[in-house]
Amino acid sequence: MKRWVGHPGFWLLWVALIFSWPITRAVRANLPDALPQLGQVAHFSLTNQYGANFNSEEQLAGKIWVANFIFTRCPTVCPAFTKKMFEVQHRVRHLHQAVQLVSFSVDPDYDTPERLLEYAQEHRASPFMWSFLTGPLEAVKSTVSESLKNSMGGQRPDGNFEGIFHGSHFVLIDGAMQIRGFYNAEDEGSMDELLSDMSWVVNRGG
Repeated sequence: MKRWVGHPGFWLLWVALIFSWPITRAVRANLPDALPQLGQVAHFSLTNQYGANFNSEEQLAGKIWVANFIFTRCPTVCPAFTKKMFEVQHRVRHLHQAVQLVSFSVDPDYDTPERLLEYAQEHRASPFMWSFLTGPLEAVKSTVSESLKNSMGGQRPDGNFEGIFHGSHFVLIDGAMQIRGFYNAEDEGSMDELLSDMSWVVNRGG
């Protein structure tokens, strides 16, 4: 052993092993499983909080985006749901070129663009990365229920909103309009899971 310690090659080998160990660990580390593809979101055309047409083929092409579901006169669940969406906005603000946030009103006959803009401003929504959408009831329902697989209903012709209901899951969609995950906003830890999965999708190009 002493003979080897005195040999220059021994120390070169030792240094090489030290520097190669982190690389070896990284190569051998288990990569996270790929996120499942849970359904294709059909393209849609609605109206945003500025009264402008929001066409998914144009505004969301190649983007990773997160959807949620609210209505502005909801006094309970929606403010909390929107607050969590604001948290998402804050934590991914450095990714605004790649990520979009989309809130669908499930009370579109009442939620005009003007009301949605007031709601967006009240909740400090970024005009660059967070859109609030309204439109004809059947068009909204088709996207929310059929494409994004969240419940929506209870709208009444007399204008009473007490029976309106909607899903409380965030939906993560990739740049190919594939759903990659559902996250219950009421579950502890769901936000961290959403943000982790969003990072996975962003880093792998959607």
